[in-house]
Amino acid sequence: MKKSLLILVALLTAVCIGLAACGGEDTAALDTSGGTGGGENGEASAGEEESFEFNIGHTLAPDSHYHVVSERLAELVEEKTGGSITMNVFPQSQLGGEVAMIQAAQAGNQEMLITAQAPLTNMVPEWSMFDLPYLFDNLDEANAILQSEVGDQYLEMLEEHDLIGLGFLSAMERNVFSSKPLDTADDFNGFRVRVMEAPGYVAAYEALGAQPTAMAYSEVYTALQQGVVDGADTSPDQFVMDRFVEVADYYNITKVHYLPATLIISKTIWEQLSENQQQALTEAAEEALAEGMDYYYQSFDESIAEMQEAGVTVIESDTAGMQEQASAIYDDLLNGIPNGQELYEAIQAQKE
Repeated sequence: MKKSLLILVALLTAVCIGLAACGGEDTAALDTSGGTGGGENGEASAGEEESFEFNIGHTLAPDSHYHVVSERLAELVEEKTGGSITMNVFPQSQLGGEVAMIQAAQAGNQEMLITAQAPLTNMVPEWSMFDLPYLFDNLDEANAILQSEVGDQYLEMLEEHDLIGLGFLSAMERNVFSSKPLDTADDFNGFRVRVMEAPGYVAAYEALGAQPTAMAYSEVYTALQQGVVDGADTSPDQFVMDRFVEVADYYNITKVHYLPATLIISKTIWEQLSENQQQALTEAAEEALAEGMDYYYQSFDESIAEMQEAGVTVIESDTAGMQEQASAIYDDLLNGIPNGQELYEAIQAQKE
């Protein structure tokens, strides 16, 4: 009898141990089922961060400061997030033009992009402030103001349009390249110039006495070659990269416009990130943008030297006289910008 009782107790003990083991196996299965996820955005388990695979697009070439920032950002983000965020970089409009990428980011269908300022004015008219001629005196001043609280104010305007501005790249100093020298404002009289179809650009060159011409940027090379236009405006790096050294004899340092460029993430995607991931992305963006700034300044100087070596004459134009003549259009342009006078005064105050 005693022996039978001992056997029964042993059997009951074995059953309990078996049930406990089964329970532990289920718990372990729950702990490991989340992982880092598959596909584009992985589901995270408890205690882990969700994983993301970002696409970032821009419209410029792989040797541009847009691409330098994008590639460096991809490296830093993966490093700072421990691999929970990885990035694929798509240059030269592989994901579409700037407007298409902006719309995709607003819808949450594209994670990140770099865009120039012009397409943003369609939804944020305050950004057309940067279309004013001679808003900044030089590249250093433009970048200093964009990196200040004034620049932050413009980035904050994007949020209500489902975009988060992570910072500004270097502004691009747009100078006029031409078939004749432009030493003074008088040299613009009757000058046929291709400019962006933005009110501030068109009005600026009209005020200088030029004849602004609407034309796709891709058509400018042939138009200048055939004498359809006398010139156009672009930054030194783009002038060299787009081979305008072959068809333009002069690059005139007119400094009429400084075009900002912005690093943007979809607000929909941003809100899916953990606080740690947001902080890591913010830090990575700051570092990548700083490196991109250095690269742009180096590229600027190298491009000036390269165009001179190719036989292009660089003209230091009388920008003071041009600025005085172009400033006549300020009142009309500011009246067309929401809170235009206030925003303009904030920029001027930052210069002091």
